[in-house]
Amino acid sequence: MYIKKIIAVVAILGVIALSIFSYHIYNSIFSPNTGFAEEKAVVYIPTGANYNMVLDSLRTVLKDVNSFDLVAGKKGYKNNISPGRYVLNKDMNNNEIVNVLRSSNNPVNVSFNNQERLENLAGRIAEQIEADSVSLLKIFRDSTFLAENDFSEEEALSLYIPNKYEFYWNTSAEEFRERMQKEYNRFWTEDRLNKAEEIGLKPIEVIVLASIVQKETAKVDERPKVAGVYMNRYKNGWKLDADPTVIYAIKESTKNFDTIIKRVLYKDLTLDSPYNTYLYKELPPGPITMPDISSIDAVLNYQDHDFFYFVADVENFGYHKFAENLSQHNRNKQEYVRWINKQGIKR
Repeated sequence: MYIKKIIAVVAILGVIALSIFSYHIYNSIFSPNTGFAEEKAVVYIPTGANYNMVLDSLRTVLKDVNSFDLVAGKKGYKNNISPGRYVLNKDMNNNEIVNVLRSSNNPVNVSFNNQERLENLAGRIAEQIEADSVSLLKIFRDSTFLAENDFSEEEALSLYIPNKYEFYWNTSAEEFRERMQKEYNRFWTEDRLNKAEEIGLKPIEVIVLASIVQKETAKVDERPKVAGVYMNRYKNGWKLDADPTVIYAIKESTKNFDTIIKRVLYKDLTLDSPYNTYLYKELPPGPITMPDISSIDAVLNYQDHDFFYFVADVENFGYHKFAENLSQHNRNKQEYVRWINKQGIKR
């Protein structure tokens, strides 16, 4: 009789212990375990991260790291870590969190435009994906890759067509460049290639000229007209005489791309640089900035007119006054010079 009571008590205690354990396990798996007030939180797991690094990344977004650790072990996550960007929703439980970290790498939108040099592009991209600017710049300048694809280092910026693209955050520098090469080839459709051939330019030359148009005017609707001026000069064997190329030449020669130049002086026009289109008839060896698609298409579809000159319009800021001959241009230019002198702009 006494033994039966002991067995009964033990059994009851066992049931209680099992219930407590089961309740603990249930809570560990299915109870909400997020510790942030917002609707969503983003967790970044770098390439090569081990489980302890993952836990460090999660400490700020979980209420109970230990319960997560228990579930992660049971579900085999500790040895199957995938790098990436993961979005956790408020009030997710550990089971859901592990499932997200195992298979829901969330892409990011990567955008870039108007980068002046490869260095600027590398810095811009490094702000948006895992690859750092040093590894990106090294890949951008890789001489073997450039030679295989008929690019010089001066032309390399042409490969990157500005737009918004979807990438996984843990994209490597090599993967980014590979994708951009595909996007470049996709951009140059048969229609665009035919138009380039019709105007006597190679795709890279179109981008170089588009970069000048980009710097000349921020007005998208004016770009085909500006492109028409440069095409008139180019087709007639003139030098382009483009102020933005002189500004770039000054920056390139001084290696100071942070300098701000608002006014080109006559002495600047004599700077011996292949980028100086006042001195050399040829197109610059590469783009002086990353042109928008609108600028590229403006060159391919340039406005057919008889203008050879233009100068900033001081009565309609952002736009330009165009002229067919030098005497008319000089009158427009005098008006601009009077205005710029009145503003006290000397450089």
